[in-house]
Amino acid sequence: MGRVTVRRPVLRVDASGRTRVPDALAAEEPLELRVGGRPLAVTMRTPGQDVELAHGFLLTEGVVADRGDVALARYCDGVDDEGRNTYNVLDIALAPGVAPPDPGVERNFYTTSSCGVCGKAALDAVRLRTRHSPADDPAAVPVSVLTGLPDALRAGQKVFAATGGLHAAGLFTATGEALAVREDVGRHNAVDKVLGWALLRDLVPLAGTVLMMSGRASFELVQKAAMAGVPVLAAVSAPSSLAVELAEEQGITLIGFLRGSSMNVYTRPERVA
Repeated sequence: MGRVTVRRPVLRVDASGRTRVPDALAAEEPLELRVGGRPLAVTMRTPGQDVELAHGFLLTEGVVADRGDVALARYCDGVDDEGRNTYNVLDIALAPGVAPPDPGVERNFYTTSSCGVCGKAALDAVRLRTRHSPADDPAAVPVSVLTGLPDALRAGQKVFAATGGLHAAGLFTATGEALAVREDVGRHNAVDKVLGWALLRDLVPLAGTVLMMSGRASFELVQKAAMAGVPVLAAVSAPSSLAVELAEEQGITLIGFLRGSSMNVYTRPERVA
């Protein structure tokens, strides 16, 4: 498996002068996802939890709805100059009767770690129809729980503490219990890893949960929450206009600027107890 961090020498310049010191960098490597041997997407990610990433990706793209829809996930092909497996190609075998990905959502080209829906083959495929709508979820989350989530998320960011270079997503209960925290150079990959973790444990739809993110709330991340049935999505930074529009449409409580004791609640405020 690829390394999560990489050590590199750097020249540090400060008021005391110049020194050569080792620095820890967040690893970034490509992952090619295949379904039934057919390339589906390439994303730049932090190695680790690749099977979770694949399951979350297929869930949020509407290819699968539960754990039983995936028969097998295995590394294949990719080797380095010395013939060793790079663990950068993952092939997913769908269960019998599960339809392959629709051509409208295929991404047959390179996807950057900051990219989500920008790789869609057709704009009409962006507004995917979830099989786990959170609109009627009666979840209620106290303000005291919400304001504690950024610190709880940071506590689970072990690689960020060493590198300062990763996004994070965390799944929490309505009482603030941390279920899973995942880090990645791509914020959408971090979310896919968390949602894939849940899918592999038969927890989808994720009723009564809060998805907490370290960055901004963009359209594609709201979409991912909707596809997994997450009723509350919170972020430490701002949402986009389209993210708010989609959250309202899907019945998701969208919270932004969750910092200290304050927050902005953009949609479905009745869930904030």
